[in-house]
Amino acid sequence: MHDTTALVDIAARMPKAELHLHLEGTLEPEMLLDLARRNAVPVRFSTADEVRQAYEFTGLQSFLDLYYEGIGVMRTAQDFHDLTAAYLRRASADGVRHIEPFFDPQAHTRRGVPFDDVVGGIVSALREGERELGITWRLVMCFLRDLPAIDAFETLGQALPYRDVITAVGLDSSEIGNPPEKFEGVFSLARAEGFQTVSHAGEEGDAGHVRRTLDTLHVSRIDHGVSSMTDPALVERLVAEGIPLTICPLSNVKLGGFASVREHPLREMLDAGIVATLNSDDPAYFGGYLLDNYRAAIEELGLGRDHLHTLARNSFEASFLTAAEKDARLAEVDAFFAQEC
Repeated sequence: MHDTTALVDIAARMPKAELHLHLEGTLEPEMLLDLARRNAVPVRFSTADEVRQAYEFTGLQSFLDLYYEGIGVMRTAQDFHDLTAAYLRRASADGVRHIEPFFDPQAHTRRGVPFDDVVGGIVSALREGERELGITWRLVMCFLRDLPAIDAFETLGQALPYRDVITAVGLDSSEIGNPPEKFEGVFSLARAEGFQTVSHAGEEGDAGHVRRTLDTLHVSRIDHGVSSMTDPALVERLVAEGIPLTICPLSNVKLGGFASVREHPLREMLDAGIVATLNSDDPAYFGGYLLDNYRAAIEELGLGRDHLHTLARNSFEASFLTAAEKDARLAEVDAFFAQEC
């Protein structure tokens, strides 16, 4: 099937999960300005258009500079609730049934925002979204890799009382100069405390960085991992061990990893048998939410119906749902595609 419009319609309606989404990266310019006014935080932008004009990034660090500037307007539990609720409405419109979003507590606690307010605001919106929109969730707390490892240990300690709502820990921010070995101790402790683990790798770093992340941090899945395709032995390992990659094409293009989606290796990953999933990363900054990424992949990479079926299944296979929950979701996916024949 190669009818692009029909395929995008299938992508919109099929059951699917999103596993690589930074809640802070959903801060749309309009909300940024609203929160700045609400909290009396001075910002250098007067209009939403001015904010969007700043979205010309030369790489990951230039994006992070603006990202951290933007989240400075977030001060209260209500702010985090409103941000999360807005994302959930967009995810629901895109047909998302399950999410495993990231949040960066260190980006807020170092500004004086209480950890409890960050988690409390996010979780209240997630619970509300599950009741009202039917979107299930698992929450992933990320450590900022450009900060000292001792800060990550402190943040892990703050998270311990929230093990009922925080499922996993992850690692994000600047990859270059912050190797996985820096966080080996805190990831080991997190696993001992019952948390699942994931990590960004292979976005800026090479395939060796992905391999070292697997060997050092023992993560369940790799976030990005696009550089893996340069190493055939690593590709074989990812396939053999069933290690998922959470792929974000529009993000990779926006940050200069690829000149266009047409050059992205997502289809190559799927054809190789990697458990690749499709996600939006920081959609307010990178040009689109989940369905926008599906649309771009369909149009530019020629993904077909079978690829969509695989991506939908992969999104649940790679999740932290229980085995029974996964089986139920996979049955939904297969039933949907059986009806589409």
